[in-house]
Amino acid sequence: MADAIVAEGLTKRYGSVVALDGLDLAVPEGTVMGLLGPNGAGKTTSVRVFTTLLEPDSGTARVAGLDVRSDAVELRRRIGLSGQYAAVDEYLTGFENLDMVGRLYHLGRTASRDRARELLEVFDLVEAADRMVKGYSGGMRRRLDLAASLVARPSVLFLDEPTTGLDPRSRMGMWDVIAELVAGGTTLLLTTQYLEEADRLADRIAVIDHGRVIALGTADQLKDQVGGERLELTVRQASDLALARSALAGVAISEITVDGHQLTVPVSGGASVLVEAIRLLDAEAVKVRDVGLRRPTLDDVFLALTGHAASSSEVSR
Repeated sequence: MADAIVAEGLTKRYGSVVALDGLDLAVPEGTVMGLLGPNGAGKTTSVRVFTTLLEPDSGTARVAGLDVRSDAVELRRRIGLSGQYAAVDEYLTGFENLDMVGRLYHLGRTASRDRARELLEVFDLVEAADRMVKGYSGGMRRRLDLAASLVARPSVLFLDEPTTGLDPRSRMGMWDVIAELVAGGTTLLLTTQYLEEADRLADRIAVIDHGRVIALGTADQLKDQVGGERLELTVRQASDLALARSALAGVAISEITVDGHQLTVPVSGGASVLVEAIRLLDAEAVKVRDVGLRRPTLDDVFLALTGHAASSSEVSR
């Protein structure tokens, strides 16, 4: 499988600030790459380089087989971009916005209008098609912006925090639309501040910090790096803590931690270890309020790799 996006040794400075510091990345065709990182890690700078909006200081980048420097004009015809903020004209209708984008791509009058109507239907905006965008909700504007990025049927799509500011219901709706696009063969590079978004949509995830990729893999691979499974147990009575800790020592693979009435037990073995733990606790008559098996989340991965948890208020540079 060929790579749709390739970066080798990309660097970019803003004065004394290093935004990209030798970034290497490869995204195979027809896959989704999630780009995660703390505030200022270089996520948005990477997208700007890949979409020809910003020239790197050094290094190379190719998208859809084209060099971002020497083939910039042709490359812009083949890619789509939806940024952190909806780039739509609020004094035009939804239909007029999409039709205008088609004209800018030189699709022609008939083709532009047909494509606009098609996308309005895909993004559930038909009823609002003839209303000025200034009356749209935030979720409607985001959907229209994403529709605009697809007018020219790009083979590679860049989404820079596409669901920022949306309520949970609108965000999940956008996830469904994005998943359908990828199922159709589109290559997608997605930056996001919502870790569950990357977990759901991305085939692979690159964690970047200080302008470099510091971890790369599937969500499961990254989660495995931070310690595997944990058994979380809450006892009804504090007096049972010592007994529970002793009973579960046999299934723990490292130190058991205690916080209030809760014990966290590092384990391996999946559901079978949960069954064994319950049997051991029952044998000692430990009164349990709640017990469950938990895998690390991407938030755990983020914390382990970057030193702090992801924040929903973060905006990447």
